[in-house]
Amino acid sequence: MMLAPAASRAQQPLVVDTPFVHDPVMAYENGKYYLYCTGHGISQMTSTDRKHWTLSREGVLPNEKIPAWTHDSVPGFTTHIWAPDVIRFKNKWYLAYSCSTFGKNTSAIGLLSNTSLSDKDGWKDEGCLIASKGDRDNWNAIDPNFIVDEKGTPWLTWGSFWDGIQLIKLDKKTMHVKKGAKPQTIARRHAVGDTSAEPNPTSKFAGTNAIEAPFIMKHGGYYYLFVSWDYCCRGIKSNYRVAVGRSRKVTGPYLDKEGRDMRNGGGTLLLEGDKKEYEAMGHCSAYSFPDGDFFFCHGYSVPKNGASILVQKKINWTEDGWLTLE
Repeated sequence: MMLAPAASRAQQPLVVDTPFVHDPVMAYENGKYYLYCTGHGISQMTSTDRKHWTLSREGVLPNEKIPAWTHDSVPGFTTHIWAPDVIRFKNKWYLAYSCSTFGKNTSAIGLLSNTSLSDKDGWKDEGCLIASKGDRDNWNAIDPNFIVDEKGTPWLTWGSFWDGIQLIKLDKKTMHVKKGAKPQTIARRHAVGDTSAEPNPTSKFAGTNAIEAPFIMKHGGYYYLFVSWDYCCRGIKSNYRVAVGRSRKVTGPYLDKEGRDMRNGGGTLLLEGDKKEYEAMGHCSAYSFPDGDFFFCHGYSVPKNGASILVQKKINWTEDGWLTLE
């Protein structure tokens, strides 16, 4: 059997059935699905059936094209970009991404724009969307997610540890923070007043408020807030899991099935590892696609010794407006 030259093989697209991903998000355009996730730079996978994925060698943002402002804003940041999100708004695609260093909250969320996901060279740097500093803010500017409310106003939610999940209004014209808007906390891992769980904003460490990775989905008159509890990124020792609450308003309050406010530690457990196929699962996204509503996350595979792979589950809605996963 003859093999193609190494240079030729390097240019060939990689097609996989079970992609190794962290923090997956998706978009749908012209019959094709696009997947983005954590990695060095921002890579892009495409699929027509969500079963067979082709990895683009060029990606969206190669290491050598990461904007200089990211390194200026986040000392110690290299090229490892975390947890992107993507949305179509007013005839443009916007992609947000996280720049940080592990365990610290001097972080920044960057913004890119494009007219089409298929135009790999069309991405434009829109600068810093929002940033946090360890000696100033009690929240962490990573894990962004866009949501557009019923009035057509865009919002950004984000957060990891510290004071939990934040939400802020964006400007419709620029997709940057609306002038005068301030972050508000919409979910915490622990109840207010539990001082043992509150991190010290000057300590440079996250404390024990183990909540992150917000994602808001609209359905049937409600906004559903998904969050990830506990710890990722430990392979087979991870204990990540997903909780959910809902609200009639994008600004909350988000309540779980028992009526508990997510700002005070509420949240209904939706998904966790079964210890057979997956040790833990988390950092989710959820969408209404042409063939139904679907939930995505990464799972730490037990058979693959803790490797992080793409998990896809169909969403079913109950009569009282809650969701279950197939």
